[in-house]
Amino acid sequence: MSFSWDLLVNAVVTGVVLGGFYAATAIGVTIEFGMLDIVNIAHPAFIIGGAYLGYLGWSAFDFDPFVSMAVFAPLGWLFGRAFYRGYHVFFERRGDEALQGLAFFFGILFVIEIGLVLTFGVDYRSIVAPYVSKTFGIGPISISWRLMLPFLVGLGMLAGIQLFLSRTFVGRTILAVAQDAEAVRLIGADPIRAKEIAFGIATASAIVAGILLIIIQPVEPSIGREYIGRVFAICVVGGMASIPGALVASLILGVAETLTTTFFGPSWSPAVSFGLLLVTLALRPAGIFGR
Repeated sequence: MSFSWDLLVNAVVTGVVLGGFYAATAIGVTIEFGMLDIVNIAHPAFIIGGAYLGYLGWSAFDFDPFVSMAVFAPLGWLFGRAFYRGYHVFFERRGDEALQGLAFFFGILFVIEIGLVLTFGVDYRSIVAPYVSKTFGIGPISISWRLMLPFLVGLGMLAGIQLFLSRTFVGRTILAVAQDAEAVRLIGADPIRAKEIAFGIATASAIVAGILLIIIQPVEPSIGREYIGRVFAICVVGGMASIPGALVASLILGVAETLTTTFFGPSWSPAVSFGLLLVTLALRPAGIFGR
């Protein structure tokens, strides 16, 4: 492929916009893994579950995807809280979260995938919204609204979660739990309730990310496996518990993947996230914003 500055600029801009969506997919893992020390390997399955909820809202109730976000995200928050309660009772409280808990999440990953296959089949599902096929241009740069809208929603979601964590008592309690749960008990707060709320937020973010995903592209049940490496790479590269770090890592990953796809072909793209992860672990194990 011959080099073109216009092609390069478009690839970088597309990568940045795609990175905003990646941030939406990874913020839940940043909370679960980085802050709560829960290796929820099933988080991408929650994302795909959210994508199918968006599809169900559109096909059964004629919901716009953004209406589906408003309807299903609160339900995801409630489900996440109940899910964490069960996880705490059966694994965390007994000290079995290391190996048994990881196996549990692997099981949840495959149960969700099989449930989606049995319910919706293996065919790709998509939605039709008036903005999905439209683009806008700025000089030589052309941007699709199906990417720009998830970018904006992703940035807004990260900003909202960051403000909640830094400006509210519950949010600061969640941050404190990430550092020392026993110290949280000494100030009269309940670390289990804080973790429950945090896991609910992470699950709600996965639902939103899934609905954004089906705006971007058609989905099928096994597509969530593609995001396992991405979301954990973003979490580690960004600095585990750092939301700004997750955003920066997402933008880096988005640009790197788009440049790789543009100049070397899409078959190399899946290796980018693991490559970034390996380089970060070798050069800066704490991540970009890690301490």
